[in-house]
Amino acid sequence: MVGFILLAAALTVAAVLVVVVPLLSRGGSAPPATWSALGAAAVLVVGSALLYAAWSNWPWRTATAPDSPETMVARLARQLERHPQDVPGWLMLGRSYAELQEYPLALRAFERADRLSDGKNADALTGEAEALTLSDETELDGRAARLIERALIVAPDSGKALFLGAMVAERRGELPLARQRFTKILALDPPDNIRTILVQQIAAIDRRLASPGAPATPATPGAPGAAAVRVRVTLSPRLTTQTGDFPLFVFVRNPQQAGPPLAVKRLSSHFPQDVELTAADSMIPGRAIGAGSTVEVVARIARSGNPVGASGDPFGELTYKVGQDGQANLVIDRLMP
Repeated sequence: MVGFILLAAALTVAAVLVVVVPLLSRGGSAPPATWSALGAAAVLVVGSALLYAAWSNWPWRTATAPDSPETMVARLARQLERHPQDVPGWLMLGRSYAELQEYPLALRAFERADRLSDGKNADALTGEAEALTLSDETELDGRAARLIERALIVAPDSGKALFLGAMVAERRGELPLARQRFTKILALDPPDNIRTILVQQIAAIDRRLASPGAPATPATPGAPGAAAVRVRVTLSPRLTTQTGDFPLFVFVRNPQQAGPPLAVKRLSSHFPQDVELTAADSMIPGRAIGAGSTVEVVARIARSGNPVGASGDPFGELTYKVGQDGQANLVIDRLMP
């Protein structure tokens, strides 16, 4: 487009010269027609620009900066107001809100898709379960667990439902069932990054089945795939009056990627305490801590009981290089605005 504009400008200048030069250099006793030359030049330049803008099909007024994710999601929500029976649209809206970490709104969108599908859409059911779990991991022991089991009845081969169902079974202590579900996902030929997580989970379950009481996660920090984030969480003395019997959430996020965290733990608020997060703390298939990556670690005291940040919540954060940094000190020293 820039080349075309330069060529058009050159042609316009040539046309101006063809008209103006004879007017300025008239022979004989006739004086130069300066004002006529200026008028002709103005008509040629301005007129050609206006005519091209009017007749061309170039989107002059719409060539603006791309919309933000929030704007696009808001537009989708407005479209669904006009087409409230659009199940794929509600599913897309739910996934979009989840990417923006608007989990209550994501839950409402997935619930709408679930109602429109008469409870027979596995994506809607697992979406509800994910939104609930990302807001509160303990939901895996309650409503989220029931939704996942319903999704497995509707779609027994759903990779997402199987993964979440295996997590539920493991939390209930049903290790053979958890292993069966993880193994079934392997048979579906998942991507390599997910396959690595599945192999780790199955190996950990096998150790626990062989030796009751063995740890659920790999015990050797240097083992392949055993990427871990280790922090000692402390509380600034000036914030001691801001705490109470509230849960502590520790998150690991990829600062270059929006959406759910790579790993999360819900703990009691006592300080100091040492926290380790690994792939076993991942809540979404394919989103796990990777060795060599640079991540953001956040510790937040949830005064509302909800891991989604609220004004007045004490928190602290730091940047962590996985595989290089050892145990880092993470100080909760400020309040959410």
